[in-house]
Amino acid sequence: MGGGSSWPSPGVRHRAVGEELRVAARTPVLETFPALRAWQRKALVEYLRRRTEDFTAVATPGAGKTTFALRIAAELLGDGTVEAVTVVAPTEHLKNQWAEAAARVGIQLDAAFRNADVHSAADFHGAVVTYAQVGMAPQVHRRRTMTRRTLVILDEIHHAGDSRSWGDGVKAAFEPAVRRLMLTGTPFRSDDNPIPFVTYERGGDGLMRSRADSVYGYSDALRDGVVRPVLFLAYSGETRWRTNAGEELAARLGEPMTQDLVAQAWRTALDPAGDWMPQVLRAADARLTVLRNAGMADAGGLIIATDQQTARSYAKLIEQVTGEKAAVVLSDDQGASARIATFAASDQRWLVAVRMVSEGVDIPRLAVGVYATSASTPLYFAQAIGRFVRARRPGETASVFLPSVPHLLGLASEMETERDHVLGKPKEADGFDDDLLERAQRDDQASGELEKRFAALSATAELDQVIFDGASFGTAAQAGTPEEEEYLGLPGLLTADQVSLLLTKRQAAQLAAQRRRTADRAAQPAAAPTAAPPAPMSAAQRRVALRRQLNALVAARHHRTGQPHGKIHAELRRLCGGPPSAQATIEQLEERIATVQTL
Repeated sequence: MGGGSSWPSPGVRHRAVGEELRVAARTPVLETFPALRAWQRKALVEYLRRRTEDFTAVATPGAGKTTFALRIAAELLGDGTVEAVTVVAPTEHLKNQWAEAAARVGIQLDAAFRNADVHSAADFHGAVVTYAQVGMAPQVHRRRTMTRRTLVILDEIHHAGDSRSWGDGVKAAFEPAVRRLMLTGTPFRSDDNPIPFVTYERGGDGLMRSRADSVYGYSDALRDGVVRPVLFLAYSGETRWRTNAGEELAARLGEPMTQDLVAQAWRTALDPAGDWMPQVLRAADARLTVLRNAGMADAGGLIIATDQQTARSYAKLIEQVTGEKAAVVLSDDQGASARIATFAASDQRWLVAVRMVSEGVDIPRLAVGVYATSASTPLYFAQAIGRFVRARRPGETASVFLPSVPHLLGLASEMETERDHVLGKPKEADGFDDDLLERAQRDDQASGELEKRFAALSATAELDQVIFDGASFGTAAQAGTPEEEEYLGLPGLLTADQVSLLLTKRQAAQLAAQRRRTADRAAQPAAAPTAAPPAPMSAAQRRVALRRQLNALVAARHHRTGQPHGKIHAELRRLCGGPPSAQATIEQLEERIATVQTL
């Protein structure tokens, strides 16, 4: 009877299960990987040549850091250098995104791993965890790392400096790793928290700077067609508000003023109850329609809000403007991940989010953004703009609408700037810091009585300028006018060179129309025996005229030398000093004009 049984002995059954597990977690087949881009191949060759424990790769959002990291993981698993892979990501949503991407190339990562599990199941090559998860129980992850030879991929490594516990936890947990691969797509931190496993070198000025082993910046990716050209449409306007002390103030957004007044004017513009946001949302939706009609049929838009209450209000506004409900993502939970996935796979027009979609989240169809948040650190700004730059096919462009705030204009003009993490550098007043951003995320209910007495009274919107490739184009145009429509109606499928050419032509046509109107008024019969002298230009008008002259001279030098516009502007800033032209003073613009004429 026993001899006739069809069941194997317990030992055989155990080996059979073991065989199944080994098959499930078998070594990935390199031939199944997608073809690597040029920068990925170059960085991979450099990585395999060095064979060092630590390697830091900086690549612009949308360049393909995930594919690069997974290819390295496959190489190391294949040659036996490592037996396991651990990925550390900033958010729960990105854990799922990493696990899905890995599974597509034959690497099985457990995104549901919890600290209480201690070890991953045998049919996984490893796990995906968050920085917070590691910070709570570094000893768990240290044991996992010591059990098997492990490659650790630290995604957006700057997050390891978010808090001392996170940095210490990452260092303690992953010191025993055989290999560590650090990835980031955004400028490193502006604080002095050293980032674990990142190499720092002392420069000639005595300051310690981070050193990356591979760098692939936005300008490189734009040249290769890996990312989209980004047009920044900056909107100014008149704002009025009542202060905590009961005083009524008015200011024009974008004009030079103290940081406190900038913050209050900015907050007034972003008020959902005012006129600025509805006008800007109408313009952004019109731009989205142009892109959809031009060939990006599924193009989507993202509104980045400061807090949950305003996010809900913006969703109501966009429904009033478009007649279509917007998807709303308010927090980093499982429901939010599902809503993001649903939006990414749909053709719904608009998504409204607080911070959920600011970093790493992959929604390639996002092509129009509204930067309606008070956050302005270089790190956060770069993360946010990174959501719109991923190119799917040649010619796609991205458009981001933002308040005409000097610091934001500077960040928009410096899209191509590569930054290192500098330790010990004196801090400058470069906009709002992370503490203010955190306060901005809190519900208004938690604010103090003084804060509650602030009241936004009114705000109007007008297109101040268009920023592209470090240059500023256009003159002021009221919302809803044909002048504004000229810029909103730019073709949706353009190369970077075509964008520069069209913006130059648009600006020239706009200025020619202004000259014709001025000439027509001058030709009319004089109401008095002697004509009144022409009114002197305001400071704002002089700045516009000087920016136009500077752009024309830069364009002329571009045609003579072939140098990109952005590099010419950067060289002028190096020679003359000062901020980007979008926020430069009259004197600084005049100096650059004189300088470029001598080059």
